[in-house]
Amino acid sequence: MSDIMDLCEQSPAYVRAIAPYQPGKPITELARELGLDERSIVKLASNENPRGISPKALAAVKAALPELARYPDGFELTRALSQRLGVTMQQIVLGNGSNDVLEHAGMAFLAPGCSAVYSQHAFAVYPLATQARGAQSIVVPAKNYGHDLEAMLAAVRSDTHVVFIANPNNPTGTMLTAAELESFLTRMPKNVVVVVDEAYNEYLAPELRCPSIAWVGRFPNLIVTRTFSKIYGLAGLRVGYAVCRPELADLLNRVRQPFNVNNLAIVAAVAALSDDDFLRQSYELNVAGMAQLLAGCKRLGVAWIPSYGNFLTVEIPRSGGNSQAAAVFQKLLRLGVIVRPLAGYDMPDHLRVTIGLAEENARFLDALETVLKG
Repeated sequence: MSDIMDLCEQSPAYVRAIAPYQPGKPITELARELGLDERSIVKLASNENPRGISPKALAAVKAALPELARYPDGFELTRALSQRLGVTMQQIVLGNGSNDVLEHAGMAFLAPGCSAVYSQHAFAVYPLATQARGAQSIVVPAKNYGHDLEAMLAAVRSDTHVVFIANPNNPTGTMLTAAELESFLTRMPKNVVVVVDEAYNEYLAPELRCPSIAWVGRFPNLIVTRTFSKIYGLAGLRVGYAVCRPELADLLNRVRQPFNVNNLAIVAAVAALSDDDFLRQSYELNVAGMAQLLAGCKRLGVAWIPSYGNFLTVEIPRSGGNSQAAAVFQKLLRLGVIVRPLAGYDMPDHLRVTIGLAEENARFLDALETVLKG
């Protein structure tokens, strides 16, 4: 035992200090733990598309199965993204999910002696990408659970190489306006890379979306990341991408693993990108589901953070000054409803709920009412 401990001590202290990412509890695990029927469990913990995979993407995956002996080639997806977004292929970097390209930014620009700035209550991959490089995290207190851009700008130091921003933000659902973000980018020192994580961009109403891809032409230090894991319904295939200046893309590609996006993910993403009907229906389902959850929370007297994603973060009332969110989470599990506790995001009184199908949302609200009434 001492030998293995001595061996682990050889790992840099900043790696050993990392708290591993905690994903949402899987349905199969909950079924095993509590002896529940998997079919009776509702998972609203990981912000997945409750409609599943696009029919076009599913057909593309099935057609690609005979070619799995071949190494993947990202050309077709890169070209499809280039045409869709109006950028050159040299501006696109593919990732094994968008968290992969967030890590690429950390690998390319962070090292011991550097710092990265991000907000309190922001996505857990930002500290992971920072700490794994031995860089220092500068965590800026949130403002109304969202990014305080003025404070983040003031927090930038001479050793700051990267600023991470999520818009909309996970897990709070807050959103920055285009004017706010554009002003921030204009004032940011040009030697600091700004990574704008837009994993939930397609859930925004069109008039609320930032022209972030167009901004890449104006701001050489901007990297925009997006994913196929959310509205496109491809979370299990792991595919995302970054858009930036070709010079930055070249650096990200130097640290990117070869063949980091697999064949099935590539063909599914190309097909999903063109399935406008699936995208529209998923957006409309989310709008209706959000209204359903808000009406239910209002009826139950449960407060929430206004959200622009495909999830809602609710505040569980305290009892005698003590947080009850963890206990409510456990009681919901016993009723076969999986949501996401947020104590790890410095939000011990909150639970994040993915917007599901209408019957799944109703199931959550019924279970929450049962738990809160005791």
